[in-house]
Parts: sequence; C-alpha cells; structure tokens
Amino acid sequence: MYLLSMIERYLRESGTTASRFGREVMGDPGFVATLRRGREPRDGTVRRVQAYIVRARQSAATGR
Repeated sequence: MYLLSMIERYLRESGTTASRFGREVMGDPGFVATLRRGREPRDGTVRRVQAYIVRARQSAATGR
C-alpha cells in the first residue's frame, strides 16, 4: 500500500510516533495501526494524509 509506505517513511524522517501522527492528521491515534492491519483508506483520506506530509516537510525545510 503506497499510502502506508509514505507514512512509514515520514515517521522515520520526522521521529513522529504513529499514534501522534494519526491524532494530528485524522484525530485518531489508531489510524496508522489500522492501516498496518490492512485497512484501505478512502480517496479523501489519502489526499488529506498526503497534503499533511507535504505541508510538514515544507515547514521543516523552511524552519517554520
């Protein structure tokens, strides 16, 4: 699953825990755990997660 691999990479890069990521992005600390167990996210969820990661990486790059 592409989304999960994108999330896992972001977690490694940022040092963010899976539960914190899920809470910040989806309001659900178990979000990543359910993806790891095979949950298939909806298209809107995929876009939301991707947008969050892009914004977070941009903020990190600019120091904001």
